[in-house]
Formats: sequence, structure tokens, C-alpha cells
Amino acid sequence: MTLDHPWTTAPAPADVVNVAPGIGWLRMPLPFQLNHINLWLLEDGDGWTIVDTGVGLDDTRALWERIFATCLDGRPVRRVLVTHFHPDHIGNAGWLTARWKTELWCTQAEWLYAQFAWRSRGAADFEPRLAHFRRHGCGPEALVQLGRRGNHYPSLVPEVASEFRRIRDGDSITIGRRAFRVLVALGHAPEHACLWDEAGRVLIAGDQVLPKITTNVSVWSEQPWLNPLRLYLDSLDRFQPMPPDTLVLPSHGLPFRGLHARLGQLRDHHAARLGEALDALVEARSAAELVPVLFRRELDSHQLSFALGEALAHLRFLEDEGRAVRLVDADGVHRFRKA
Repeated sequence: MTLDHPWTTAPAPADVVNVAPGIGWLRMPLPFQLNHINLWLLEDGDGWTIVDTGVGLDDTRALWERIFATCLDGRPVRRVLVTHFHPDHIGNAGWLTARWKTELWCTQAEWLYAQFAWRSRGAADFEPRLAHFRRHGCGPEALVQLGRRGNHYPSLVPEVASEFRRIRDGDSITIGRRAFRVLVALGHAPEHACLWDEAGRVLIAGDQVLPKITTNVSVWSEQPWLNPLRLYLDSLDRFQPMPPDTLVLPSHGLPFRGLHARLGQLRDHHAARLGEALDALVEARSAAELVPVLFRRELDSHQLSFALGEALAHLRFLEDEGRAVRLVDADGVHRFRKA
């Protein structure tokens, strides 16, 4: 089954396209190979709620100012809600809440992780991540490349709001005439919030369900024993009961209907990747040695860190299922072999 895209083109910069009553779609640029993010402007009584914010760069803020001047009908922003802490989602949240003298709404873990990432600025702060890369097979050249890049988070998130209003799984949030239920989905981020309007059959999915690409699921240095792929796949089950005509509003790509078909595609994708990984483990391999098996293209330092994290996520999944075993060499490198 192919997905149904009611809109085949994205909004132009600083334009807002209405995708449902009271819900506007806008798109902001990103300085990555994934070059855009979808953001949502929701009518909220006598004001507006913004869902996700784009990166905290001057060109993005200039686009926001154009939207404020032309699309708000003289009504203020009453609330800024972010799905998770990644820079393209929270990057302008501090600026927006200060500009409109309003509140940031998010889950607790996402605000705490934003603070952690924003404050980890020095070489000593980045060393645990380099040690993580080294432990999982990155050689000297890759380590120099990754170390030179360092922590890019503060350059894309210039400030993090100093306070927030906590949202939790199961909460009901009234935004205008819509009642959204918070669904916390795991695996991509610590406590990623999706917004589900059951009566209107609209899902603001964030990065959890994307129409074309698969969201990154990685093992990072601060939780080296996490099994995020298991968490991600389990979280997909939360969307299964939604009606077939649900309008999915993703953070990347085009809005779509066909949620159940896409859930099946995502499960199939990861099953295939797990099979490829397991086939490669006839000899012991590190996560770095598995990257070329799973990602058959040249990677820059930004992509390499995510590819390594994702390769390790598949290895951890296989390890937890007893299908692979971990071997630690005398050099301290962790390798995995088919059980």
C-alpha cells in the first residue's frame, strides 16, 4: 500500500498552509543533508500554540518574524510546545518563549537532556563520547574528525528556556477546539511527545513516524547499555489502534494518510537491517566495522556519529535477544559475533 499525501508540495519559506481546521503547516530550513523541518502553528483561542521551533539560527528567526508579521492575525503566541530536545525541534524555544513572554511545554526528560547537551561545551565534556566511539571501533582518523566537530548543540540551540511546564504520557492538552492526548514514544529521544487528537483524527508525530526516511535510533555514550531499538519498535504499537484515515503530521517529509502501512514498512525495514547485521557477524565486528554494511555511502562526521549509534543499536538488540554475543579485545574494542 502506498501512502496518500494530500499535499504534494511543501509550504514556501514563511508561508503557512492549513492542513486541518486550526492547524497550519510551515517549513524551516536545516543546515544538514536533511534540509528541512515541518513545524505547526495551532489556533489556540485568542492566540496561538507553536509546536516545534527549528534551529536557533538567524535565517530561521527571520522567517519566524515574517510569519509573526503576516500570519498571526494580530494574536499572540500563548504557548511553545516541543516534541523533543533535538536542535531542529527545540532550537528556538528559548528565544520564542522570551519574545512572547510565554511558557515552554515539554516532557521532563527532554528539557533535562537539552540542558545537558547545551552545557556540555568543553573538550572534557566531549571526551566520554570520543571514548564511546573508540570503544566501538572508530580508528584514529575518524576520531580526529569526530573530535574536531565536537558538540555542535550550543551553536544550534543558543539558549534553553530556564523553566518549563511538564507534560506527561496520557495528559490531555486543549489547544483551541482540539483536545490532544500526549503519547510518549521511546527510542529516538528520551521522552519524545506525540500529540493525538482522536476526535479530529490528527496525529502530530514528531520524528517517531516519518513517511520516507527512518528516524535515527542510536546508542549514545551516556547510556551504553540501552536497547533503544526495542523501545522504538515497542512504541510503534501505540499507534496501531488509530483509525486508517488518521492524518499524520510528521517533522520531515509530507503529511500523509496510511499510518498502518507505514508502521509495517518501518518494522520491515528494521527487521531487514537486523538480518543484514546478523549475517555480517559470522566474524566478530565492531559497530564501526558494521557501519559500511548498513550504510553503503560516504558519510560526513555528522552522519558518521549517527550511523555508528544506529549500528550499535542494532547490535544491542541482537545481543539482548541472545542472537549475538559481545567480545572485548585486549585493545578494549567491543566486537559482536553471531551467537
